Parts: sequence; C-alpha cells; structure tokens
Amino acid sequence: MYDVKSSHATEFIDNEEVLASLEYAKENKNNIELIDKILDKAKLGNGLSHREAAVLLECEISEKNDEIFALAKKIKQEYYGNRIVLFAPLYLSNYCVNGCVYCPYHAKNKHIPRKKMTQEEIKEEVIALQDMGHKRLALETGEDPVNNPIEYVLESIKTIYSINHKNGAIRRVNVNIAATTVENYRKLKEAGIGTYILFQETYDKERYEKLHPTGPKHNYDYHTEAMDRAMQGGIDDVGMGVLFGLSTYKYEFSALLMHAEHLEAVFGVGPHTISVPRIRKADDIDPNAFENGIDDDTFAKIVACIRIAVPYTGMIISTRESKKCRERVLELGISQISGGSKTSVGGYAHPECESKEDTAQFDVEDRRTLDEVIRWLMELGYVPSFCTACYREGRVGDRFMEICKDKQIHNFCHPNAIITLKEFLQDYASEETKQVGEALIKKELEKLQSHGRIKERTEEYLEKIVEGERDFRF
Repeated sequence: MYDVKSSHATEFIDNEEVLASLEYAKENKNNIELIDKILDKAKLGNGLSHREAAVLLECEISEKNDEIFALAKKIKQEYYGNRIVLFAPLYLSNYCVNGCVYCPYHAKNKHIPRKKMTQEEIKEEVIALQDMGHKRLALETGEDPVNNPIEYVLESIKTIYSINHKNGAIRRVNVNIAATTVENYRKLKEAGIGTYILFQETYDKERYEKLHPTGPKHNYDYHTEAMDRAMQGGIDDVGMGVLFGLSTYKYEFSALLMHAEHLEAVFGVGPHTISVPRIRKADDIDPNAFENGIDDDTFAKIVACIRIAVPYTGMIISTRESKKCRERVLELGISQISGGSKTSVGGYAHPECESKEDTAQFDVEDRRTLDEVIRWLMELGYVPSFCTACYREGRVGDRFMEICKDKQIHNFCHPNAIITLKEFLQDYASEETKQVGEALIKKELEKLQSHGRIKERTEEYLEKIVEGERDFRF
C-alpha cells in the first residue's frame, strides 16, 4: 500500500499504485454492481478515492455515464450554486532557464522576444485590468533566478495591491510561480497572496523528466513536493493541476487525486482549486506533436469525475478553451474562469504589441472581452462573481473547507457574488450587459427571500454601491 502521508513524492504518488488503480478500473468498467455502489457513495457528497473515481472515468456503460454527468451537475449546484468567479492572468516576465519542451518560454527558444516588466509597466497593466473590471489576478512568470527572483515577485505584488484607479482595486493576487523554498513561501504568505498555484504538468515521473530535460524544473521530487513546502510556509490555499496531453489522461487523473488525498491526510485540507488545462499551440510548440491529446468528450468526463471525487474543491478553466467547450463544462464542475485574458507580457496595456512581439505563452481560444464573457454567463443563468471576501475575511484553508463541506458557503458567496456583480455593472459594463445584469440581480434577490437578514443586508449594500461606495462583503 502506498504511503499517502509520506513527504516523498514517489511515495504519495506511487507509480505502482497508479497503474494498479488503472488496471482495477479497466477490469471493472462494465461492473454495474460496483459502479452503482460507487455512485451511491458519491451521492453522499463526501467525495471518492482515486480508485473509485478511476472506475467512473473508465466506465463504458451509456446509462451509467449519463448518471455520472447528472451527479456532477447536482454536486456542482449543491456546493457552488450558479456562481462563477472571474479572474485574469498577469504575465510579469517570460525569461526562463528551464527546458520544458511543451512551453515556448524554454531556454533554447532564441527567437521569442524576452520581456520583463518594470514596476511602472506593471502599474499600466494593472490599471488596464482594473478598467476592464477585474478584481482578482493570477501572477505568472518564468523560472529565472537572475531575472525573476523572489524579490521581484514580492515587489510586484506590493505594487499591484497599491494601485487604486477610479473605483478599481485588485483585491486578491494569486501566484503561479516555480517551486521554491519554505522560506520563500513564507515571504509570499506575508505579502498577502491568495492561492499559490503550481501545475504538476505530468505526474508520470519518467515522462516528466523527458519533458523537462534541463533546468531546475527537471527535479521531479522537488517540483511535486512543492505544495507540502507551501503549506509548511503557512500558505493556506494551494491550487493544483496537470497539463492534459503530456501523458495519458487516465494516469494523470488518478495521480492528481492521489496528490489531493495526500494534502488532505497530511495537512487536513485538500487543494483549494484544481485546474484542467490542455496543451495548446504556442510560438514554437505544435500540440499535434504530443500523442496524448484528448477530445472534448473525454475532457468533459474528466471534469465531471473530478467534481464528483473532490466536491469541495474549486475548478478552473482558462481561455485556452473555446466558448463552446467552456459552456459545456461550466455545469459539470467548473467554478472559476478567466475572461478577457492576455497571455503575453504587457498585453493588456499595449495589445497592439502582441502581433509585433509575440511574448505569449499559448494561443487563446476564447478571445471575447470581459464584458462579453460576463453577459454570456448571465444569459446562461450564472452569476458572475468578483468576490474575494473569504480571502480577506480569513475564511481560508481548513476554515473555508469546513464551511464548504457543510454546504454553508452559499450564505457568504451568493450575496457577495451579487454585490460584486453590481459593482461591475455600475462601473464597467456596457448598456446591454447592464440591462441583462440588473434583471439577473432582481431574480437572485428573490431567491434570498427566505433568508431575511441576508437579503436585507444585500439590498442595503446594493443601494450604497449606486451611491458610490464600494467593497462591501459578507
């Protein structure tokens, strides 16, 4: 039996256990009795083990797959309702010393323009993002100890939080940087970050080392154990993910859930978010060169099965995916999406430079503006949310998970979503979006009719927003 509480990557992500789980799932993919038993357990809303979830992912019985999708929708609604949180990535620098063969930032790429933003340029980017209506960012940077040291990241976070432009303010900065030390994670915590995000890329160690032939990222153990060090450094919320297409999706799926089980067992809290990116075309990267790509149907089932396996965890999908794909998986489990995104360094303040000096990490499939994404979500019946209240009120880590697992998070998140949507409509929305939004808010307030005091406070805050006040939160 693999050691879920071990601090060593190759023990809590045990290759033999992954393979045994996949074989077990394959043997039972048409075992109706077992599948029904797993589904009955999942309906309790307490999640599944990686082996149980692997059986659902492997299942080939049509009517049972229908039940899997239906259950994923039900669990998504119970835990997250119809709220969708919005964020944007902010690329600080594309200098990188690693040799990742799937990323155009790799050190051997000599024709991609390299750029590192100054603090003044970061201010321009943040103001451009604030003018769009964003309140939550995910910082991205390549790994380069000379050009992108931790001091640069910390200074950039301080700069971002210091900028108040008109009614705009970035209220939460999540950070997606390379694996680092416990000491540096403490520094990030002290800087006031929200979630620390790091994608494993692939859990298949042999495949991982081939895909990362040079640079510090080549060290599988150091990279995989990063979340342990982050939590040891005091970071309450961590975000995981794999880049689907680098190895077989079934292997990644099981290993990802094993990693979540490890964090839960050792630290008492699983991942705050799980991201599900797929490999995409970029500067010198051809996704067709990777033989493990997955189609949209498989992708949708992966999302549904992750939602069932870890119902409490937020799930993220970026503008890597098309409007059509994103719309399909929203109801299956996704709770956060990016909107109006630029994956180039300096792409928000100076979008005209993108075609001249393409510093983008990957091609964006969904190129709509944030206003268009907001209106689309509302027309689908979702409440777009810019809420960052839990982070700023200290509802993080095990405290957040406790509230979420008890399905009480609605009492905080739903009114906060309505309030922050009102801020967006008041300050940034087009007239068409504002009309759709006001109708939606009226409808959502009616849902709060049985929650007397919550409804009263929400309406009170909405009135104050119209009068010019901002940043109310439950």
